[in-house]
Amino acid sequence: MTTPIPRTPPPEGCIDTQVIDDQILLIGLNRPAKRNGWTPRMFRELAEAYTRLDDDPTLRVGVLHAFGEHFTAGLDLPLVVEHLQRGEPLTPYGLVEPHELGLPGYRRRQKPMIAAVQGICFTVGIELMLAADIAIAADNCRFSQMEVQRAILPAGGATLRMAERAGVGNAMLHLLTADQFDSAEALRCHFVQKVVPAAELLDSALTLARRIAAQAPQAVVATRLNVLKAIELGQAAAVADFGPVQRRLAASEDAAEGVRAFIEKRPARFTGR
Repeated sequence: MTTPIPRTPPPEGCIDTQVIDDQILLIGLNRPAKRNGWTPRMFRELAEAYTRLDDDPTLRVGVLHAFGEHFTAGLDLPLVVEHLQRGEPLTPYGLVEPHELGLPGYRRRQKPMIAAVQGICFTVGIELMLAADIAIAADNCRFSQMEVQRAILPAGGATLRMAERAGVGNAMLHLLTADQFDSAEALRCHFVQKVVPAAELLDSALTLARRIAAQAPQAVVATRLNVLKAIELGQAAAVADFGPVQRRLAASEDAAEGVRAFIEKRPARFTGR
């Protein structure tokens, strides 16, 4: 069992990172005494961690998780309300924006991200989970997109991705009532892809991360981006990339290694070149 050891966080919390197998970046929410309630510092450090994942050529996949019993109770409103009222960004410009909304001034994430959530997973936690490429939930989760209870718009992607994954009716059911729902309902709505026992959560996420890290990195990135292009810009835009992207990948060292591994009947050893 993988058990990351967090540092003692400051009162406003922090984001801890740890490299696993020289290729996987564990990104941990570290404010368990406050149920990982989000603060401006945590938003900044999360964006810095996502940017590190993209910028470090040795890293191939990220895993977002949390320390303590709960993923997050959502925004620590007294600490962030002034930013919301003034319309100030909680994430510095120029970094990778973890909500993956394509906002001006921010970079789009290139490498895959797995979210592993447990316990309470409210508001911003759901939105970060939906912004990841794959989400795994512990069987003890409680979810709620409760912004309407606080006169706030769920502007981190919930209004987009809940309807995309579950259909308009299911999205409205949870967005407009601010109800609480469990892991089984999250799975039914396709908000998460797997539900596992809480004790197995991080190891299950790392098993998936290792499978992804073993693939050809350029092909993983290209495949991920093509899926997103189809969702955001339509099928024709994604299809237009098939030819040029395929030619670029076919000319890579990893493509040659893939052919050798096939002929020699062995696992490929990809370098990302």
